[in-house]
Amino acid sequence: MQLNATIIGQTIAFAVFVWFCMKYVWPPITAALLERQKKIAEGLEAADRAQRDLSLAQNKVADELREAKQQSAEIIELANKRANQIVDEAKEKAREEGLRLIAGAKAEIDMEIQRAKEVLRSQVAAIAIAGAEKILESSIDQAANEELIKKLAAEL
Repeated sequence: MQLNATIIGQTIAFAVFVWFCMKYVWPPITAALLERQKKIAEGLEAADRAQRDLSLAQNKVADELREAKQQSAEIIELANKRANQIVDEAKEKAREEGLRLIAGAKAEIDMEIQRAKEVLRSQVAAIAIAGAEKILESSIDQAANEELIKKLAAEL
């Protein structure tokens, strides 16, 4: 194998080219690749963080929604209880008012009964007096007296 000056010159030129590339070209390219790799890693990490934050936010929203539904169910239950309580109170007031009206009506009926008794007493007294007058005017016949007593009883 013969080594001539061309191969030695090409080897030296190649070595200088490699040295030049390693000294001046390769470091910026490596730095750019490292920087891009770092940005990609940060972007992936940010995406992972965003994904975790999204899942946490979705869980929080689901929890708050569940809590809101539970609170609304409790509020509805309390409202229904209050409505039932109001209805019961209204029924009780109506019952008390009915009892009061019944008591008033009974008192009024008792007063009317007393008035009717007084009127009947006065009418009975008038009829008794009229009957006594008729008995005294007529003869003292037992059969006639019995007949008048029957008539008086019928009038009463």
